[in-house]
Amino acid sequence: MDILSQVEGFDWDKGNTEKNWEGHNVSYLECEEVFFNQPIIIQEDETHSESENRYYVLDKTNDGRCLFMVFTIRNKKIRVISARDMKRKERRLYREEIEKVTKIQE
Repeated sequence: MDILSQVEGFDWDKGNTEKNWEGHNVSYLECEEVFFNQPIIIQEDETHSESENRYYVLDKTNDGRCLFMVFTIRNKKIRVISARDMKRKERRLYREEIEKVTKIQE
């Protein structure tokens, strides 16, 4: 998914930033790292895209922490709505998708 090609930065909402830190110990810096690491899995979150397009991302931080994040893009900026550690099912999906990408590139 090439939705990131026009992105120019991040838009941080204080409420979401605090919620992610207090609820899941995920810092905004870790969230940003995910978007610069490869391979990254991004899918449209159709269920929660009522008033704006939302996406979820599965990827790792620089320290290897596996995160699940929901975000939207507003005015060419990524706005992280929520971030937490991946659950077991999400880690499995991430590994499966990474294996597919790796096989295609070989």
